[in-house]
Amino acid sequence: MKIDLTVPISGPADCRDVVAQAERDGYDGVWTTETKHDPFVSLALAATVTEHIELGSAVALAFARNPMSVAVLGHDLQHLAQGRIRLGLGTQIKAHITRRFGMPWSYPARRMREFVLALRAIWQSWENDTPLDFRGEFYTHTLMPTMFVPDRHRYGPPPVLLAAVGTAMTEIAGEVADGVLCHGFTTERYLREVTLPALRRGREKVGRTLDGFEITGSTMIVVGRDEQELEKALVGVRKQIAFYASTPAYRAVLDLHDRSELGERLHQLSRAGEWNTMASLVDDEFLRAVAIVGKPNEVAAELKRSYGDMLTRVSFYTPYEIDPKLVSELAVAVRAV
Repeated sequence: MKIDLTVPISGPADCRDVVAQAERDGYDGVWTTETKHDPFVSLALAATVTEHIELGSAVALAFARNPMSVAVLGHDLQHLAQGRIRLGLGTQIKAHITRRFGMPWSYPARRMREFVLALRAIWQSWENDTPLDFRGEFYTHTLMPTMFVPDRHRYGPPPVLLAAVGTAMTEIAGEVADGVLCHGFTTERYLREVTLPALRRGREKVGRTLDGFEITGSTMIVVGRDEQELEKALVGVRKQIAFYASTPAYRAVLDLHDRSELGERLHQLSRAGEWNTMASLVDDEFLRAVAIVGKPNEVAAELKRSYGDMLTRVSFYTPYEIDPKLVSELAVAVRAV
């Protein structure tokens, strides 16, 4: 299981110092997010100060863009990073796509499937010097003058990974992508009983297995060297779990754990803006189902026990202020298990 670092969302767009340090610290990969900054700008900068660490977006918003623009970005970044890019894409939710980005929204799973197929058709046209003729339900790409075809490079298209929680999107990830980005709001049970079976169904559609398929986790971690650090981490994680549990898009995780009523209650409180009350409703049992709690050695052992046979790589999801040295200690502990 590879150990990755996610660039803090509160950090600047220029992440070169963080990424260069991650490479020196021995991380296998670094992921950028699309929150306050464009993840592709950060990846381009990261590529200029690193040599071997893998670089990925977790995630870039597909529906805020179009397949042609993402194909060009992916192609150029792969060249700049000399083959180290992981193109992680996600949908976001309808309100953000339609009201923040002003872009169309419909049938997200079907649209994402077609988005990835369009990406591959564009890349194939460039690689094989063949006419571009992709005609879908949502995207049509039939014009590719030679003047606009990027120069070929020896690294090929980047692997495509899809963020997925529900079964429909997860199955599509298995069918058309090279990997899946598991959401931080998940559990060991959900991965075993829902995610893996859906991925296998998707792979079976194209006559493939999960061999070589990347399953990337962003596991919520409550870690501390002492009780004071642990308590601070618990507060942050409890709030984050309450936020996700209030969102209908993640209700399937709650349903599996017989917490449907909790989801409804949290959703009502979120609409009323009662965020502090929400966190108090997340009981310890469910918190420990979502997050791993303990000192670095304890977290490392539990992470390997719970996810070591499922995840091919993992990053630590710590939604609270944390000492970077503690994160490094945790990474060392995971590698040692």
